[in-house]
Amino acid sequence: MAMVKVASWGRLGSHAHELVALHDRERAAHRIEADGAGLAQGNACSYGDVCLNPGGRLWRTTGLDRFIDFDAAGGRLRCEAGVLLRDIQRMSLAHGWLLPVTPGTQLVTVGGAIANDVHGKNHHRLGSFGNHVLSLRLARTDGSVIHCGPAHRAGWFAATVGGMGLTGVIVEAELQLRRVSGPWLVTDTIPYGRLDDFFPLADASEAGWEHTVSWIDCLSGSGRGLFLRANPAPIPESGARVERQPRRMPVTPPVSLVNGLSLRPFNAAYFHLGRLKQRRTIAHFEAYGYPLDGLHDWNRMYGPRGFYQYQSVVPRAGGQDATRAMLAAIKASGQGSFLAVLKTFGERDSIGMMSFPRPGVTLALDFPNRGASTLRLFERLDAIVREAGGRLYAAKDARMPRALFEAGYPRLAEFLPYRDRGISSSMSRRLLGS
Repeated sequence: MAMVKVASWGRLGSHAHELVALHDRERAAHRIEADGAGLAQGNACSYGDVCLNPGGRLWRTTGLDRFIDFDAAGGRLRCEAGVLLRDIQRMSLAHGWLLPVTPGTQLVTVGGAIANDVHGKNHHRLGSFGNHVLSLRLARTDGSVIHCGPAHRAGWFAATVGGMGLTGVIVEAELQLRRVSGPWLVTDTIPYGRLDDFFPLADASEAGWEHTVSWIDCLSGSGRGLFLRANPAPIPESGARVERQPRRMPVTPPVSLVNGLSLRPFNAAYFHLGRLKQRRTIAHFEAYGYPLDGLHDWNRMYGPRGFYQYQSVVPRAGGQDATRAMLAAIKASGQGSFLAVLKTFGERDSIGMMSFPRPGVTLALDFPNRGASTLRLFERLDAIVREAGGRLYAAKDARMPRALFEAGYPRLAEFLPYRDRGISSSMSRRLLGS
């Protein structure tokens, strides 16, 4: 089969792969066994190299896109692994249900959401995606098919949730949806002037608000930002409207549009605009939860060299100091991000052995790829994260050092026996040696 160039969402490089499209869930296991080696890839929304296997095979699961069974009374959905979260939401909403947890985009597959144990703005209430998976079916390269769930073959389940696709190929899953009264949210925006103001806001909001998150101006020096919170609303108020049809970033510019000339004025304008809009309002859940889905191919704005996302979580005890140190390092570097997100995770452990969420403070930032200077900044951030006892998110990573990975994921030794030796990725070769 011909090799095809494939890139991840960060567009840091395009690599040759053999693409094998999976369409039939009943035959998928036979194909995976016959091939013997490869890596599952969904909609390629992972930022780094967890979804890449350069020079090797990718089993594309987007053809496994069918609903198998839906219990409209109880909100239980069985579906194939290539179904997009967006399609689940739009189907189930008509019956009064939505997914309990979603990331900042709906354009990821169910299999990818499980393999990366994605989280949203409501971790303090509902945990991560894996907390709402009832069962899954896993096809392995040795020909075995494993059915597992929280109470059945629980070790396999805990290894696969957040397992970076390394335990096998998720073919189908059963999910528990949550009852909703409609698609609307009551939203509240609160500007704050200093990083020290964020933490009391987060603590005070978690008891009464389901969704909490903050945009932070990483170049301001003070750590100013906009705190956003939302709750389900039964009906829209006057003036509420649904998200418009998405637009598309038409071309890749010759240089990144995110640069020293654009970042500081953009961040200042965004903060002051947020201050002017400070009020409660009603928003459609898609407009509030997935603003970047309204601009397809937005990753092109970073130009031909692509971009990195750096997302960390550190324990709450040292979270304020670590966040302040990271923001100071970013400002000193002369680099920055306008997609900068700060939030707290709730006091609950993840179900997955290798899941990213843990109690603490998480900071996520996008950086244009400036080569060596960007990597030097990451080394300084790595030192802060490691000193604080934190970890980086594998779904976003493209360059994490092996020592930081091993220090940040203490259940690694417990996870390794569940690994499928026929499955390998750029990330596994970088961090696990194979």
